[in-house]
Amino acid sequence: MARRALLSVSDKTHLVDFAKQLKDLDFEIFSTGGTKKALEAGGVDVTGVEEVTGFPEMLDGRVKTLHPKIHAGLLAKRDDPDHMKQLKDAGITPIDLVAVNLYPFRQTIEKPETTEAQAIEQIDIGGPSMLRAAAKNFAGVLTIVDPNDYQPVIDALKAHSDDNAFRKHLAAKVFRHTAAYDAIISNYLTEEEFPDQLTLTYEKQQSLRYGENSHQKAAFYRDPIPSKLSVITKQLHGKELSFNNIKDANAALNMVSEFDDPCVVAMKHMNPCGVGTADNISQAWDEAYESDPMSIFGGIIAVNREIDAQTAEKMHKIFLEIIIAPSFTDEAFEILAKKKNIRLLQADLSHRDQPDRFETISVSGGMLIQESDHQIDQIPDFKVVTKTQPTEQQLKALQFGQHIVKFVKSNAVVVTTDTKTLGVGMGQPNRIDSAKIAIQKAMPKDGYEHAIMASDAFFPMDDCVEYAAQHDIKAIIQPGGSIRDKDSIAMADKYGIAMVTTGVRHFRH
Repeated sequence: MARRALLSVSDKTHLVDFAKQLKDLDFEIFSTGGTKKALEAGGVDVTGVEEVTGFPEMLDGRVKTLHPKIHAGLLAKRDDPDHMKQLKDAGITPIDLVAVNLYPFRQTIEKPETTEAQAIEQIDIGGPSMLRAAAKNFAGVLTIVDPNDYQPVIDALKAHSDDNAFRKHLAAKVFRHTAAYDAIISNYLTEEEFPDQLTLTYEKQQSLRYGENSHQKAAFYRDPIPSKLSVITKQLHGKELSFNNIKDANAALNMVSEFDDPCVVAMKHMNPCGVGTADNISQAWDEAYESDPMSIFGGIIAVNREIDAQTAEKMHKIFLEIIIAPSFTDEAFEILAKKKNIRLLQADLSHRDQPDRFETISVSGGMLIQESDHQIDQIPDFKVVTKTQPTEQQLKALQFGQHIVKFVKSNAVVVTTDTKTLGVGMGQPNRIDSAKIAIQKAMPKDGYEHAIMASDAFFPMDDCVEYAAQHDIKAIIQPGGSIRDKDSIAMADKYGIAMVTTGVRHFRH
């Protein structure tokens, strides 16, 4: 007896060839709507589903396969005599293969002009129902959701190797696919910030050579609806990105996107080691490089302007892992691509004012989710708490320092001018050690006399202020809010330091 295949797909890739090969294997083909028309146009003999159900499509195609003659044919256990008797008594023939892919909901909502009503019309009901029914009964039904699986299925059928393991593999793929489909729909419709149930889905971008260390396996998954600020818009050159590369590149890109002026960010191990701004990107590179010429070696560089030949020549002189830019001139690309392994990434910064709203962090047994820290502290919001008032240049430097410190691992203290970092202290278990690291790294540099100090959180004691004063820091910015704020303010007044508070903490653990 001929086997039955039900084909109903929105993605018609390789459909006709697949159907013809099924016919060669004595399958009888049933189909619906546009799929039926595509098969007929390709010369495939096909029967409409309405001829099986005895019921025409209705409600503009919303109802066509939701019928007992379809779902009983999918769900009946082939090794259960009672199931098979019920099918025979009802005049229902089993369905042996289902190939379905779903209405393009994701592609629809990616279009900015899509209305809610248009999006809802692309929520598939019959497709997921058939897929889930068939996948539940995978022992009796081959279930295909991906056109890339057409040929492996044909090969398995020809070789009689469509065993339980093969069928189970396809069924698992179906349930992953329908779960992801439902997750995208639910997230589109959800208006609560933190719903009682949160369902996320990601698509595999690539397997990685290893994770943080060579003994750890890893892969990169990305949101099926990418952020407007995506770390890997396009890789133009170089070897594959590693686990750590992607983390550092993401951090660098998020940081550089906060600056309006031409800016260069050098990132190492998720912390900035050099940041510079200037009138053009070549000068900004000089500022970032001079911030820490040692640590920038092997760094990840993100810039917010096109890279020209002059800048590329400077970058080419040292070893860099990654350079991310909105674009590269032809000459700049030629210069940088002389090193075969350097990764050159193109990132679209045109939507930098629309970053991801939330960020997630994996923890043992669960996940944390929070709003991303997009707070940008502005000069008009600064509160001067000392007798000494900051100069105009110091205010600009204090704002620049705030841009930097929020991207440094806590406890975070940075020393900057109004155009570049001088010293970065991060990740210490107490704030004074971070302050010492930042100030000691800053001391030998030109421009130190114009330096300010920024802290991501308040000073629990006055020791950081005193240490800064002893090393000629003339202005400090910090959130304030400690029960001992008055001690730090008094210390600043003692040494004639201008101190401003923001009221906003920027921890980054």
